Amino acid sequence: MRILILGGTAFLSREIARQAVAAGHHVTCLARGVSGEPPPGAEWARADRSAGPAAYSGAAGTWDAVIEVARDPAPARDALAALAPKAGHWTFVSSCSAYADNSVPGAAEDAGLLLALAPGTPSTPGNYGESKVAIEQATLDATRGRAHLCRAGLVSGPGDPTDRYGYWPARFDRKQGPVLVPDIGHQPTQVIDVRDLAAWILRAAEQGTTGPLNANGDQVAFAELTSACGELSTADTPATVIAGEEWLVAQGVNHWSGPDSLPLWLPPHHEGFMARSNQAAKAAGMVLRPWQETLADTLGDERVRGLDRSRKAGLQPATEYGLVKLLQGREA
Repeated sequence: MRILILGGTAFLSREIARQAVAAGHHVTCLARGVSGEPPPGAEWARADRSAGPAAYSGAAGTWDAVIEVARDPAPARDALAALAPKAGHWTFVSSCSAYADNSVPGAAEDAGLLLALAPGTPSTPGNYGESKVAIEQATLDATRGRAHLCRAGLVSGPGDPTDRYGYWPARFDRKQGPVLVPDIGHQPTQVIDVRDLAAWILRAAEQGTTGPLNANGDQVAFAELTSACGELSTADTPATVIAGEEWLVAQGVNHWSGPDSLPLWLPPHHEGFMARSNQAAKAAGMVLRPWQETLADTLGDERVRGLDRSRKAGLQPATEYGLVKLLQGREA
């Protein structure tokens, strides 16, 4: 297949390009290169998508498949205008953040969506879901039944730049005292390995899959995940200190991501955020590796990158130490 990837230099899009080259496809990556270079074997069409429709002049000819990972509707619309008439199949990597209601476990692709971001409104992290909905709608309008809307859940695995999953195996592997964990042991986590997501996106393009499909991992209870992190640790089995959710909020600890957060801990009314149905995608051919393999490979990657490195998500060691001491003194 002749495949054009709008990106191809960072995390998911680079993994898609790598796997596509390995499968023998003719791969072109259209990207600036700020995040790196495409993998060996892929052609590189250097372009800055902020330049508007002219950015796609280097993507001449027809394409068996185009894969789009944008989060800003403006360049996504430009790409559709320039390339959709020449594409046999179009994949838009959307997000489960496009759904309006995160409170219902087991929700499938027929769940309601957020309102699309209005044209001309700047795309920001705060309207990420609305931006994805706007691109979904533009994609459906431009491709006329030839598009796969891949609604990805939390993506992780080796190379994850967000730290939202890798924080936990890395923290348990550090020899730095008790591990502070939120009291959410029964709650589900749901992560898809970047390698499995890339493989699914390519398979869907090869077989011409269309329509919206949730690309999520299987559900794993938070307590099962952290127990496995402890078992993988090369340190002596780390002690854990369990903190109630209300207490953590009162101490200023953040949910989910960002500085001084506890990753995978969700805010109220998000009981379904990491418990969405992935059955339709599985039925269409999505294959998931055992979650334990993803966890072990993530820890291996964390060790290479540095367990003590600065992170985008998780508690700073000093913050965690202070919280543990405060909680232990409160319970004494």
